[in-house]
Amino acid sequence: QVQLVESGGGSVQAGGSLRLSCAASEYTYSRNCMAWFRQAPGKEREGVAAIYRTGTAYYGDSVKGRFTISQDNAKNTVYLQMNSLKPEDTAMYYCAADTLCARWDPASYRYWGQGTQVTVSS
Repeated sequence: QVQLVESGGGSVQAGGSLRLSCAASEYTYSRNCMAWFRQAPGKEREGVAAIYRTGTAYYGDSVKGRFTISQDNAKNTVYLQMNSLKPEDTAMYYCAADTLCARWDPASYRYWGQGTQVTVSS
């Protein structure tokens, strides 16, 4: 069973930056892909970024050019660097994992963290 723990959320003004971390309990092929999703109140869960252990990364259209996903395989940790934050980025951010990066279908990811809140004020 893969366990994921997010950290790094908080409150920031528009234009600011935050870096989220997702620490996995161990590496198994079950978490060959790590992804970040977000969910704002009253909205569906939205895919933000995903990365294979090999380094291939994908981004949602709304964050391209502003967010960067990266990983430290030795630490079993994935990061999400968020720059030029906007109020519409306000959401609970979740880390997810599975064998394949199904991009933005939350139902395709078996493992989830508890989430970390990001609030961007104007």
